[in-house]
Amino acid sequence: MAANWITAKVIENRKLTDRHFALIFEVEFSPFQAGQFARLQVEAIGESGELEKFANPYSLINSPDEKYGEVYFNTVPGGKVSNGLAALKAGDNVEIAQPCVGFFVLSQIPNDVKNLWMLSTGTGVGPYLSMLKTPDAWERFEKIVLVHAVPNADELCYSELIEQFSIEHSDKFHFIPVVSRETHKGALKGRIPALIEDGSLEKQAGLKMRKEDSHVMLCGNSGMLKDSKAILKERGMDRHLNHKPGHVSAEQYF
Repeated sequence: MAANWITAKVIENRKLTDRHFALIFEVEFSPFQAGQFARLQVEAIGESGELEKFANPYSLINSPDEKYGEVYFNTVPGGKVSNGLAALKAGDNVEIAQPCVGFFVLSQIPNDVKNLWMLSTGTGVGPYLSMLKTPDAWERFEKIVLVHAVPNADELCYSELIEQFSIEHSDKFHFIPVVSRETHKGALKGRIPALIEDGSLEKQAGLKMRKEDSHVMLCGNSGMLKDSKAILKERGMDRHLNHKPGHVSAEQYF
């Protein structure tokens, strides 16, 4: 299906850290599933020295029934789209492709899964927040563990929303922050693959990560995905495919 570019109006561009932003905008979304992404497009000076259009995909933070759209992103040195988005102010326009697309959604997870592990690095936590805003997440699974790994503690964004999930679903939800470059109270230190391998995540969650009753979702940088999948493979947890149900779903962010 060909993308249809439509105009969204910026409501707020919230600076979360020196390089992280939450862009909130008003747009008429086509129907979509929590966890899907859309392409956002900005104008910037191209190699020709003229204004050109550049686009990148961003997962939505908002659930399908929320009024406003929201994307969580970080700026990249020399990144035309990320820096263009960071410069937007309330009242500005940005182009967004419709419909939203992607298979990193709850409907793709096998029906017999009891425990859902959501493992993320950086802005890869975004699609999980959209999923956790929907009733389906809480109706389908007995336990949900959200892991958010960042280099520095100030990048543990959306902590208030995550705390809300903890309060409203205290019997089902467990949040594990991970910080790699500094010691932070309440957070594990290190990389997700190592914390899977040595059992630290399971100990912190009080839950086993096993093929018999668990599904692991991975979203973030390529290194985390590659290493985590290799470790999970050793546990007999295979990649989930439409034609071959498995135990691991992944979406690479960077």
